[in-house]
Amino acid sequence: MPAGMTSGASAPLAFAKTWQTSTHVIDLSRPRVMGIVNVTPDSFFDGGLHAGTDAAIAHCERLVREGADMLDIGGESSRPGAAPLPVAEELARVLPVLRVAQTLGLPVSVDTCKPEVMRAALDLGADIVNDIRALQAPGAMAAVAAHPRCGVCLMHMLGEPQTMQHAPAYADVVQEVASFLAARAQAAQAAGIAAARIVLDPGIGFAKLPEHNLALLARQEELLRCGLPLLVGWSRKSTLGALTGRAAPDRLAASVAAALAAVQRGASIVRVHDVAATVDALRVWRAAELGACGSAGQNSGLKTTHCASDAP
Repeated sequence: MPAGMTSGASAPLAFAKTWQTSTHVIDLSRPRVMGIVNVTPDSFFDGGLHAGTDAAIAHCERLVREGADMLDIGGESSRPGAAPLPVAEELARVLPVLRVAQTLGLPVSVDTCKPEVMRAALDLGADIVNDIRALQAPGAMAAVAAHPRCGVCLMHMLGEPQTMQHAPAYADVVQEVASFLAARAQAAQAAGIAAARIVLDPGIGFAKLPEHNLALLARQEELLRCGLPLLVGWSRKSTLGALTGRAAPDRLAASVAAALAAVQRGASIVRVHDVAATVDALRVWRAAELGACGSAGQNSGLKTTHCASDAP
């Protein structure tokens, strides 16, 4: 297990979890930060900023320096209205970045719904498949099941990115998302993917209106009844704009607040664009939760120092 991926402190929940991936066992007894690496020209927030291989690799290196626990590399935008990308083009974007990212010492995830990209990335050594379609594409389940240790994130989404925001409707969004995720987790386990390899994502902003997203946050603990860790992504999303009136470039504070709210309600992993700010906020939050000066030691991000009351 690599340095920095273990913690002796108890989790905020009543139970601690780990996430098995191709080359890591990630300890989730404290919240983890997944840094987003969009190798795309058209993602909703940072499209084009890291579209070239060199720019994407430099971004990976920056996120590692900022304290990311894992990296998530995506070559196809899943923003509302995004058009599908040919397999060959997605592979050309992702694989060169993946080759270098794997040398940086962190678990590396590939954000894709295409079985061909999954197989190529896993054969190259990717740790995790992060699939917005929850392995529903033909061949996707088999691609992940064929690798006996890789991790997988199963996300909820109705429809396709091109149409998902066209008047999505739910009787009870939390119950429906929870039922979907539980069913997909059961299907994955039936295909031979061990529960220890699976985390779930409610899909904030995917076929959901602001009121749906806020209900999922307010009642997020209900999703934990599936018995699997949650990965949640609020970073820079439009619901935060609806709440604050701010455009995506100005939603840093709202994104950090949403990440903390998700962790407070039991999320094990937050997927973010702004790693440094989120890591700092989680250090303060965790210190408050532990309620002791330096007691968490290095794994909480705190330096081991003496409290004033400890002075002779």
